[in-house]
Amino acid sequence: MSTAHFDVYAIGNALVDVEYRVSDDFLSRHGISKGQMTLIDEAAQQRLIAALDSEFGLEKRASGGSAANSIIAVAAFGGRSFYSCKVASDGTGDFYVHDLHAAGVSSNLQPQREPGVSGTCVVMVTPDTERTMQTFLGITSDVSVAELVPEALMASRWLYIEGYLVSSDSARAAVREARRLARSHGVQIAMTFSDPAMVRFFKPGLAEMLDDGVDLLFCNEEEACLWSGTLSAEHALDELRKVARQAVITLGSEGALAWDGEKVVRIAPSPATPLDSNGAGDMFAGAYLFGLTRGWSSRRAGALASSAAAAVVSQFGPRLPLEQHAALLRENNAEHTGH
Repeated sequence: MSTAHFDVYAIGNALVDVEYRVSDDFLSRHGISKGQMTLIDEAAQQRLIAALDSEFGLEKRASGGSAANSIIAVAAFGGRSFYSCKVASDGTGDFYVHDLHAAGVSSNLQPQREPGVSGTCVVMVTPDTERTMQTFLGITSDVSVAELVPEALMASRWLYIEGYLVSSDSARAAVREARRLARSHGVQIAMTFSDPAMVRFFKPGLAEMLDDGVDLLFCNEEEACLWSGTLSAEHALDELRKVARQAVITLGSEGALAWDGEKVVRIAPSPATPLDSNGAGDMFAGAYLFGLTRGWSSRRAGALASSAAAAVVSQFGPRLPLEQHAALLRENNAEHTGH
């Protein structure tokens, strides 16, 4: 195919992330399952935000969603990225559009959008740095084939699919069409399982989205073991190879384990003083994909992804300042080119 216009074209949920530092006591008082992503309705979300605002106060607000975080990272490293998603013509949607485009990401989003309520994700970070999420999808649960921009997808190197889409029938239909377009135009396909809850409760839907396989699959150790019915990342990797030409299992403070299509590559962890685990996996995927679009080996892409994820967990929020991306790239270049 001709030279790609975009490095990564992603489809995923568009959610404004609102982050709070909370106590374990708050989670137990409100009956919230720690460390999980739970879908809730609008009224419950509004009650939760009111309680958090009164007890803790908002820490950070940003355009988010798993795949959005990843391709914002691609753009911040200097790549070209496109995001297909859905927000409403409300204040939350206006914020999302402005914030996404300000991050250097192209999208299908227009000034004129459907009425409705845009999605939000409440991210609660406990003192042990673990993140717990309560998500009201709003209009993003209606993301569909209509949000695809075929010309942009067909002119991309990679299609990146967010596993969270599995809970929506219209989103799975959009994934099917996006896969068809990608396969017919030589665009490589990557996917993330997104969250252990997606594997636990929506495994048949994920299998449908994987279809005849992907070129690259991202997951963490818990997701990999749930998917494969195994007890270790090594055994899980053997199973993932049946559905993915390449696969990466992130192992938290232990680094990551990758299958590059020929051999298993151990990716060393980068030192970190954890503050907030939110966005670490998204950043890892974004940095890794960026490296692959530059023709890097799995080992080199993994080294950048590992250092970027370590930087994210060492601060509050799922994004790094632009200048920090540049510094991480300089370190990676020096390490892998000898300069």
